[in-house]
Amino acid sequence: MHRSTKKWLFLKYSSLTLIPLIFWFIINLVSIYDLDYIEVVNFFTKQPSKILFSIFIVVSYFFSALTISEIFEDYIQDEKIKNVANKMLNIFAIIVPLLTIIGIFNLS
Repeated sequence: MHRSTKKWLFLKYSSLTLIPLIFWFIINLVSIYDLDYIEVVNFFTKQPSKILFSIFIVVSYFFSALTISEIFEDYIQDEKIKNVANKMLNIFAIIVPLLTIIGIFNLS
């Protein structure tokens, strides 16, 4: 399978995965919006919320990295700059969700 075909499939699968996760996140965000800090921390320390939010963060960063790399492919002409931008984007898409997940799992 061609690289661009794999990228397109990953983009479609990740977008389909994000749909129920976004609905879950919006519903829960509305429910915890007016709560105080302790109750919000309690929400994120409960097992289903912790796991679902971690999956949401990973999939959303994966989706955004794929989307932004497509923009790099379309608009950056220089191959060196494009490669550096894609590598930095991938590093960013790994480090930020990882730090977020570590932070969530250290809340309890």
